Formats: sequence, structure tokens, C-alpha cells
Amino acid sequence: MKKPIFKILAKVNKVILPRISKRNLNRLTKFEKAVVAYRYWVTINALD
Repeated sequence: MKKPIFKILAKVNKVILPRISKRNLNRLTKFEKAVVAYRYWVTINALD
């Protein structure tokens, strides 16, 4: 039950949230770091 929800969230994140992977991760604002952490959390749970 949990996995399909995270797969849907991952697809929504891919469309809506900005890509930050090509930027220097040490120079991100706190909001951008939170976005990266959220995307990581959703991705890890979608793959499990």
C-alpha cells in the first residue's frame, strides 16, 4: 500500500519540483536543502 503512493509522489516531484542536482550542494539555501531531502526520502521509499 505504501509503495504505490510513493511512486505517485516521485512522478509528481519530477514534474513540479526543480532539479538541483547540477548545482553545488554546499551552496544551497535551507529551503533548497529541504527540497533535496524530501525528494531523496520519497525516492528511497518508492524503491523499497
